Amino acid sequence: MSAHEDDSKADLLQGTLDLLVLKALSAQPLHGLGVSNRISQITKGTFDVKPGSLFPALHRMAEAGWLKAEWGESENKRRAKYYSLTKAGRRQLETETEDWQRISMAMTSALRAT
Repeated sequence: MSAHEDDSKADLLQGTLDLLVLKALSAQPLHGLGVSNRISQITKGTFDVKPGSLFPALHRMAEAGWLKAEWGESENKRRAKYYSLTKAGRRQLETETEDWQRISMAMTSALRAT
């Protein structure tokens, strides 16, 4: 992968991280590594969210009331903080999904224009 491709992924990720985290948590509570793995899975490897980006976002989203966090035990028997969506988080997921669908359609239209 070229340096330009790395930069493009990082720039796009900054604008989509909240939506990706909300979507990753929409099915079930996950710990931080689980959120990162789920994002990679649902984006077919396009996004690789590093802890330095993910954990501040999880904290910020919890402070905003979109996520709740509870301590639990991970698959490898270690203590881990599990995140889940609140009602406000589900509403935010709907809002951001609608916004991105509108943006996506507009960009598709623009790129197809002759």
